[in-house]
Amino acid sequence: MRHFGHIPPTVRENLFHQEPVVFDAGSSARTLSAALGATLYSPATRPRLADDVAKQAGRGVVSMVLCLEDSIDDAEVAGAEENLVRQFAELDARGLELPLLFVRVREPGQISDLVQRLGASARLLSGFVLPKFTEERGVAFLEALTAAEAASGHRLFAMPVLESPQLLHLETRAETLAGIARTVDKYRERVLALRLGVTDFCSAYGLRRAPDMTAYDVQIVAGVIADVVNVLGRSDGTGFTITGPVWEYFRVQERMFKPQLRRSPFTGQAEALRASLIEHDMDGLLREISLDRANGLLGKTCIHPSHVLPVHALSVVSHEEFSDAQDILRPERDGGGVMRSAYTNKMNEVKPHRAWAERTLLRAEVFGVAREDVGFVELLTAGITG
Repeated sequence: MRHFGHIPPTVRENLFHQEPVVFDAGSSARTLSAALGATLYSPATRPRLADDVAKQAGRGVVSMVLCLEDSIDDAEVAGAEENLVRQFAELDARGLELPLLFVRVREPGQISDLVQRLGASARLLSGFVLPKFTEERGVAFLEALTAAEAASGHRLFAMPVLESPQLLHLETRAETLAGIARTVDKYRERVLALRLGVTDFCSAYGLRRAPDMTAYDVQIVAGVIADVVNVLGRSDGTGFTITGPVWEYFRVQERMFKPQLRRSPFTGQAEALRASLIEHDMDGLLREISLDRANGLLGKTCIHPSHVLPVHALSVVSHEEFSDAQDILRPERDGGGVMRSAYTNKMNEVKPHRAWAERTLLRAEVFGVAREDVGFVELLTAGITG
């Protein structure tokens, strides 16, 4: 699979200075953690789940979470587990190229049980999402995952969700973060990424952000995100990929754009698309994605397919970013120094900007580098029409 792999090769050639790389479930953890992109959640109760997964793969989704936790009623868990086993067997029989598939469980015991019940189709599973992760809960989850991996002979990753009240509350935050750090460091080779459960944070105070506000406008939430990145997102080799919080609103639909795209030349498409994005509440999502990146997050939890393309389009590295990163990391710059950027609009200081440059080139590898005259609207338009 590859990002923007659902659009024709000739279109990709016109969009990208450097195209996204091809990867699969067997790729390195470094590549996969950066390539998660918009991770689309779906309740495991859906009766046509296999069809849903195949459909989303054809629309550019590269990672999905099939949820047995908060998205379903407590009374539905047993039926949802049975449905997962059936749907995985159906997907296995089809032999399609699939997204990275994860299952969000409730309790550690579900991990070994599900892997055993999946049998041969467990090979389609990339890992598990671990809810309300703390040191106390996390060790049991990760030991269960380790045992399931050994029993199945199939590599499994964990994606802990940081959403517990202990992490939110100021008096327990530092201790909880330290415990989480100890746990994920001990099992580092199994932890693909850390996910933020901002909805649970807001719930603890009876809050819900409006569609014109981002998670960073809710100060209690912004403070937690900052502390999580501070402790767990460092660029000194100790950090992890931390993904952006879920965006709850989804009034915008692809079908709103398609009639405009069919009727208009490209300049008209761009203007119509910009107006539609703002009119239909996507402006808040776009701002939040930009703030995610500014605050050290990569990828995003998504609960609606219409969010996927904007996340991916804004994850593509611009030609200017790529040029700066390459200049900073040239071997002759190893001694440090400062230079004017090739775009002549900023200072590139080699030592302070090195970690940013390394991170940018990793993102360029998995999401690609846009041509100099290509921006977000062109990438989004190509993704919709592709």
